[in-house]
Amino acid sequence: MLLLCLGIAIALTCAQTSPSLSVAPKVTEIRGVWLTNVSSAVLYTPWGINRAINQLARLKFNTVYPVVWNRGATFYPSAVAKKVIGRDRDLWLQVLRLRQDSLAEIVKQSHRQGLRVIPWFEYGFMAPASSALVKRHPDWLTSRRDRSKVFQAEENEPTLPKASNPKLKQVDPPIVNKGVWLNPFHPQVQQFIRDLIVEVVTKYDVDGIQLDDHFGLPNEFSYDAFTIDLYKQEHQGKSPPSNPVDAEWLRWRADKLTKFMQQIYLAVKAVKPNCLVTLSPNPQYYAYRATLQDWRRWVELGLIEELVCQVYRTSRQTFIAELQQSSLLVARQKIPVGIGILTGSLSHPVAIEQIKSQVQLVRDRGYSGVSFFYWESLWGYIAPESPQERRDVFQALFSPSKPSK
Repeated sequence: MLLLCLGIAIALTCAQTSPSLSVAPKVTEIRGVWLTNVSSAVLYTPWGINRAINQLARLKFNTVYPVVWNRGATFYPSAVAKKVIGRDRDLWLQVLRLRQDSLAEIVKQSHRQGLRVIPWFEYGFMAPASSALVKRHPDWLTSRRDRSKVFQAEENEPTLPKASNPKLKQVDPPIVNKGVWLNPFHPQVQQFIRDLIVEVVTKYDVDGIQLDDHFGLPNEFSYDAFTIDLYKQEHQGKSPPSNPVDAEWLRWRADKLTKFMQQIYLAVKAVKPNCLVTLSPNPQYYAYRATLQDWRRWVELGLIEELVCQVYRTSRQTFIAELQQSSLLVARQKIPVGIGILTGSLSHPVAIEQIKSQVQLVRDRGYSGVSFFYWESLWGYIAPESPQERRDVFQALFSPSKPSK
């Protein structure tokens, strides 16, 4: 713990004295949106990025979170990915954009119009089972007690909260069928993820980087040979508990993840001290117990500088209850805390009145802003109202001359 605190102190000292490539646009309220490659053509069409940034700037958005790591591929030309995976970016992006650098275009267009750019490493430790990454590095995967590695999920279909168990069900961004998890405790996996992040911070004039709820691991995993041996080394030869939610077993793995989070923080600050390290997690009670992500501890240690908690709820009462969670109330005393709001998906369109109501609930409770999942559902083809009707609402919400009532 002493070394941990010392490392953070050194990083903070460097952040105060080292020059920065640029100063991030100041924001009084986070007004963000995630730009993803799933169920959206924004990154693929020649006009998509320019059109999106122009519309967002006109409606007074100020932050974009473009995906840069998804489905086992990068969404920028990556020397790290080329070396490890064999391909420097997503194949469709490479073909449809004629090898143009989409992230460079997003940074240029966004900064020109005063928007922050915070690249989003969406997939974290997830990858498709059929991906080149997994085929090249099968030893990087973790498994359950029965040695199974694959999890099933319906592509593009969020999992809605169930009234019978509201604490352990959250509306999640879409993931792919037959996915697997990289072992977050394996040094080569850590090196790969860290190198991707450092590459983006070094290569692009970004305002921050963002990890999310997939920068963790479902609690039923970690029964791979590497992690078992590591646990035995630190427990006098004793094997990990068979119960995946055993308190000590949860804590041991969560602490390992916290140590890796520290490494990422220090690596980012060594390259660009003013680059924000941000996180978009699930609520703390779910994040820790279900996916080993103790983000409350990360905030306490100064490893997270801005947080956007995903509160993808449909019930007004449940949404309000999430905003009153103690972990969020404590975190926002230390750092800016915004709330992630679901604006819709293919199977779950969200009415603009619900979005408007949730934005107001967030504002009424003094949070630092909102971010919307995701671009295509703001006013695109999957929205239940007309594009103009939805844009009018966002304009009213974000226009200084027309404060929301």
